[in-house]
Amino acid sequence: MSSAIVPVYARADIAFERGDGCWLTATDGERYLDFGGGIAVASLGYSHPHLVAALSEQGAKLWHSSNLFQIPGGERLAARLAEATFADLVFFSNSGAEANEAAIKMARKRQSVGGHPERYRILTFEGAFHGRTLATIAAGGQAKYIEGFGPKVDGFDQIPITDLAAVEAAIGPGTGAIMIEPIQGEGGVRVVAPAFLRGLRRICDERGLVLIFDEIQTGVGRTGRLFAYELVGVTPDIMTIAKGIGGGFPMGACLATADAAKGMTAGVHGTTFGGNPLAMAIGNAVLDVVLEPGFVERVAHLGLLLRQRLAELRDRHPQIVEEIRGEGLMVGVKLKVPNTEFAAAARAERLLTIPAGDNIVRLLPPLILTEEELSEGVLRLDAACRRMESEIAAMRKGVAE
Repeated sequence: MSSAIVPVYARADIAFERGDGCWLTATDGERYLDFGGGIAVASLGYSHPHLVAALSEQGAKLWHSSNLFQIPGGERLAARLAEATFADLVFFSNSGAEANEAAIKMARKRQSVGGHPERYRILTFEGAFHGRTLATIAAGGQAKYIEGFGPKVDGFDQIPITDLAAVEAAIGPGTGAIMIEPIQGEGGVRVVAPAFLRGLRRICDERGLVLIFDEIQTGVGRTGRLFAYELVGVTPDIMTIAKGIGGGFPMGACLATADAAKGMTAGVHGTTFGGNPLAMAIGNAVLDVVLEPGFVERVAHLGLLLRQRLAELRDRHPQIVEEIRGEGLMVGVKLKVPNTEFAAAARAERLLTIPAGDNIVRLLPPLILTEEELSEGVLRLDAACRRMESEIAAMRKGVAE
């Protein structure tokens, strides 16, 4: 039977009907250990009782009222995010791409109200992924996402993440902001050097530029800190989040200092669904859990343990595994075999992983992962490595014969 869905996804032949903690159950009854987390979305796993209670309670009262009226849950969530971060103000959206669109507009508007409307260009970095809208694919700069969609949206200049001298050289009279992921997710779990990020902060301060951190994948405890900027001691002017803040419910946010948001006055930006009562109830419920004492510290501990166990895996399977990267429970395994084939081998062992750029598979398990589940996941990765080694051996034998 053919599907009526636009065929833009290369879906695996598995469908899930329920989830519990870090486990997903397929329609055929098979249980999978989820080390993908719905691409870093299921921050608290599946069927978390506190999230289910928040959804049920708010869902029985009011889903939507529009931003023409006060939304108390949104006021509370914005205040909590501001208190926990550098930010003074928060704009709620429905997705990460929309949060990035808000950040782009905010940075341009800040330069305009500051007397520099010509400074609308944003410096971004090769390997980045900022979303799928026309502006955010231009910001990401990857040809595979831009090709076929007409002229690239103007205003973005990409350079490699090399050295700060290259950044300084790329800044022109029209540059108004720098936008970067502290750890590139889709680009291959590439951790940006702390000194580089600190240098960007210095350059922005010296040149009057706005510094934007895209923490859509790294945020809300994923890296063992509430946000990745805390790992390097660099405070951005604007930060975007999504994925983990909704725990599976579609929502995002753009956080900013009062100065960076100076031009965002009534009517210049908005959203129909963003910040609705249902999303705000769930976002607050996620924060209830993530802000519990010791929660993010436990994520940091699990991340260190996972990387140690994966280093042992690399030593056992040097033909398959090349490198381990990441922070917290955002880990990349760089492979010597095609990452899509390895992800399929892992699925055969009932383990879910996420392919990414630079021939990486990402491990993004729910932050509620137990040490026992961590060990089980590594055992299944080991089995996937052995499966790939057997396939390579069989292929070589066939060639020799």
